[in-house]
Amino acid sequence: MNIQSHLINTVPVFKLNDSMENIVRFFKDTTYSHVAISENDKFLGVISENDMEEFNVATTLEDFRYTLEAIFVNKDTSWLDVLEAFSRNEANIIPVLDNDATVLGYYELNTIVSIFIDTPFFTEPGGILVIAKGIKDYSFSEIAQIVETNNTKIIGAFITDTRNDLIQITLKIGSENLNDVIQTFRRYNYNILFGNNDDQFLEDLKERSAYLDKYLNV
Repeated sequence: MNIQSHLINTVPVFKLNDSMENIVRFFKDTTYSHVAISENDKFLGVISENDMEEFNVATTLEDFRYTLEAIFVNKDTSWLDVLEAFSRNEANIIPVLDNDATVLGYYELNTIVSIFIDTPFFTEPGGILVIAKGIKDYSFSEIAQIVETNNTKIIGAFITDTRNDLIQITLKIGSENLNDVIQTFRRYNYNILFGNNDDQFLEDLKERSAYLDKYLNV
C-alpha cells in the first residue's frame, strides 16, 4: 500500500539556530505533538510539545540539541510500521526521511488511521472474533485451519494484546458458519473473548441456567 501520497509539507522543519520563541508559538498554534529539527538540511531529531515547560524563549534550539528524540520513519516504511511508530512514540505527527536524512514531509496519525480503516478488514462484510490462548500454544496456521475447515475465509487477523503469557488475536472472517467456527476454537482450547454473532454455546448455558433456577424454585 503506497502511503507516500499522504505526505504533508505544510508543517515546518525548524533549523537548529531558530529561536525557542518560534517553537513555542508553533506548539501554541497547533495540536501537533512533535516537530522536526534539522541542521544543514539534515534531520537531527524532534522536539516534543511535552517539553514546553522547559523552554526558555530567550534561548535557541542549540541548547536542546542533546535532548532531541530520534522519532522518524523512512519514505519506504510500510503503513503498518508507521502506525507502530505513532503508537510507540505517542505521537500524532512523524517526520518522513529520504535516504540522505532529509525531511521530505510528515505523516499525520489521522491520515494513516483512515488508510487502515479503508482496508478490507473494516470494509468487507463479515464477523469479528477475539480469541485468546497461551503465547506458546497458539499458531496462526492452526487458526487459519480452524476457520477454513468450517468453510469460512479469513479476511484479516492481527495481534491486539499480549499479557501474562496470553496472546489476544482479533479475527475478521466471513459471516458464514460463524458459530461453528466459535465451537471449533473452543475444542482447540481457545478462549472466545468476543464474537459479534449469536453464540449457541452461551445460549445453551443461559437456557440450562434458567432451567436450573426454575427447578430449584419448585
